[in-house]
Amino acid sequence: MYDLIIIGSGTAGITAYKEAIKHIDNILIINDGSWGTTCARVGCMPSKVLIASANRMHLVEHTQDLALDVKAEIDTSNVMSRVRELRDFFTQATLNDVEQWNPKHKIAGQAKFIDAQTIEVNGRHYQAKSFILAVGSHPNIDKQQKELLGDRLITSNEIFELPTLPKSLAVIGSGIIAIELAQAMQRLGVQTTVFARSQKVGSLTSPALQELAQQQLSSELDIKFKTLPEEATRQGDKVQIKFKRNEQFQTIEVDYVLSATGRSSNLDQLGLQNIDAAFNDIKNLPIDASTKQLGNYPIFIAGDAGHDHPIQHIAAHTGKHLVKNCLKFPEIKPILKLTPLAIVFSQPEMATIGKTYKQLKENRIEFVTGSASYERQGRARVEAINIGAIELYIEKTTRKLVGAELFCAQAEHLAHLLAWIIGEELTVDQILEKPFYHPTLEEGLRTALKHARRQLDARV
Repeated sequence: MYDLIIIGSGTAGITAYKEAIKHIDNILIINDGSWGTTCARVGCMPSKVLIASANRMHLVEHTQDLALDVKAEIDTSNVMSRVRELRDFFTQATLNDVEQWNPKHKIAGQAKFIDAQTIEVNGRHYQAKSFILAVGSHPNIDKQQKELLGDRLITSNEIFELPTLPKSLAVIGSGIIAIELAQAMQRLGVQTTVFARSQKVGSLTSPALQELAQQQLSSELDIKFKTLPEEATRQGDKVQIKFKRNEQFQTIEVDYVLSATGRSSNLDQLGLQNIDAAFNDIKNLPIDASTKQLGNYPIFIAGDAGHDHPIQHIAAHTGKHLVKNCLKFPEIKPILKLTPLAIVFSQPEMATIGKTYKQLKENRIEFVTGSASYERQGRARVEAINIGAIELYIEKTTRKLVGAELFCAQAEHLAHLLAWIIGEELTVDQILEKPFYHPTLEEGLRTALKHARRQLDARV
């Protein structure tokens, strides 16, 4: 019997293995399919390579915003090959690490539970005192539509395999992945149409910032809000999409349809119902939010296989800290929570930090909103990136910064600063004592903080 069996070799599984091997040697890690992380293969890294090319092209085409007259011919024929080249580089770095592991610790194959302590892989049974399930997730896709459209219906798993940029693309969805890829494709010259089930883009929950984001992204993208295709049929190497707008049917023809309607856990492939019949419904598994324990069993869920969003640093953090709970079971402790931090790499970028506007409202926490427009922010105007706004949420009773939502240039950097500040539990007064160099985008944070403090002081 093994001390620990890890199922899945994504970010969470790899991190868990590297932590566990410091303490035990009686360990097994099992993986079905490609070894390596979703982030490197089909997620964070290839998408950012694509976005980097798209944003650089956009800058070249808009140099007039900086009073420069530039005439340039841009050849995008090598964009997808560069995406794959760098994708393979990042993936190989992970694989090189995995190849150094003890071969006795690794098994390739599909694992299925026989009972709470036994799994079957390639016809053999293996037992363990505890398990970490880090099997990840997969993009949602309509199986019937896939049969009809074949290779013309793709997900984020396949889009980076396109040999060249298509001429046209329909994106189903308006969430994080959908918006990032749609905007990148449009900027690279791909005629892109977005079909959105709701009147929402990206991750922002603030009504004011959502409205700004919708307006800005709609100025660049053809987003059909509250509209989904009524029918999609394949016509040779094209897809004809029929949809209804203003009570009238319209039709467009595209090279590919990208399904970007979220992801689903791979836990349904593990036979968890053999442990407990109630585990047949993986959407309602009893996973403890603080310990990641599955029911009362010595089984723990890491990464986006569970209820966590597919965020790389959270998967790594959870995978590492679950090892201690596994090795000390049944003595388990809650995993130290990181300040929530999520970023959408659109332009402008979106970010949510700490408690979102929606969470504060739903939990009836009394707060004031400190806001600042980046349309008028000094450094943003200098750089011709003066779009969007930010909101900082200050709890009334403690005067502490508890959350923020951003829609502005370089939000990824501002978001990190705010996450660290929230983690330190600083008040608005303490934060305003920190240095704000001039002229920088960070001065916009000071504007929002002062706006919040004026509201707090007016209540006294």
